[in-house]
Amino acid sequence: MLDTTTLRAAQYSWMADEPTIYLNAASVGPMPRVAVDTADAWSARRARPHAIPFEDLLDSAATARRQFAALVGADTEEIALMPNTTYGLNLAARALPLRPGVILAFDGEFPSCVYPFQALGSRGVELELIPRVNGLPDEEALVRAIVQRDDVVAVVVSWTQFATGYVADLARIGHACRSRGVFFIVDGIQGCGVRPIDLHALPVDVFASGAQKWQLGPWGTGFVYVRRDLVTALQPLDVGWACMKSTTDYTRLTEYEFDFFDDARRFEVVTLAYHDFAVANASTALLLDLGVANVAAHIEGLTARIVDWAQSRSDVRLVTPADPRRRAGVVSFAPTELDAMAARLTAAHVSHTVREGAIRLSPHVYNTIEEIDAVIGVLER
Repeated sequence: MLDTTTLRAAQYSWMADEPTIYLNAASVGPMPRVAVDTADAWSARRARPHAIPFEDLLDSAATARRQFAALVGADTEEIALMPNTTYGLNLAARALPLRPGVILAFDGEFPSCVYPFQALGSRGVELELIPRVNGLPDEEALVRAIVQRDDVVAVVVSWTQFATGYVADLARIGHACRSRGVFFIVDGIQGCGVRPIDLHALPVDVFASGAQKWQLGPWGTGFVYVRRDLVTALQPLDVGWACMKSTTDYTRLTEYEFDFFDDARRFEVVTLAYHDFAVANASTALLLDLGVANVAAHIEGLTARIVDWAQSRSDVRLVTPADPRRRAGVVSFAPTELDAMAARLTAAHVSHTVREGAIRLSPHVYNTIEEIDAVIGVLER
């Protein structure tokens, strides 16, 4: 069991001094003290760049790849550092050897799961959205389409949906894809860091995530996982100096050896934000030390209280699945008086969001059950 009191005192002391109850990790995760201290230290070093050993920059990136790999059950060689989830999804859209056909996705996905794939029309690849059932993804229809249709070339889904909190069964969808030779692409940002995952145990080809939400890192940091036997099979479409083996030796850059890295670094096109990844490393290390399974168990206790409350109300419709196997940290509910209830939360300093006609609460490891009860009190006024 997590010691939330100690964690808050050490990493989020501001929560004891401000009236805000922060339930918005699905938008932006607040960086812990250890990350803020790292950012301050690196900013001071960045003011005197001559004092930063080049090896420290390389170590920042190498540590990020290693820790992100540990977070999702992958090998370091399968991880490429990215500025965000969208860039990783664009890599999947543009680098996978897709024959003309159809890419399937759920209606209601975040736009990053839609636009990069809609852009493939000139290659004869069309995106088709599976209609929702009762506001949630229709996984039955998706799997049925994968196994019954010959025109499906890829599937892209969110592990956890941003608006509904619905958690997709990656094993089920992935096995259906693998049985038909269909590429499986996953947007993992709303689950990564708060729900355990072992990508080596799942038939996932590409998994992209950003660190600025549940991973509690800074903007501009993220990663993409590419299944090991796909890494060298993909031809990078974005090519720069940083993805070549020769760039490990700055004394011979103009020898122009066109030879990509043999691992996922071949997809890292430009100079990395070493400073920001060092900060992200501090946050990731904290999550790994706490244990993602422990984090998930803590969040389940918080979200269950919200789910139970929503189900007890006749004037509230629970959007997020009640089944804990089908949710992570996002809980969305649609009250009959949405604006009034949202206004009460704002007036009470409860940080939240409204998404797709529903109030979205997203507690994390730093929240307490007392805070959740206080928020429910506000909702019931």
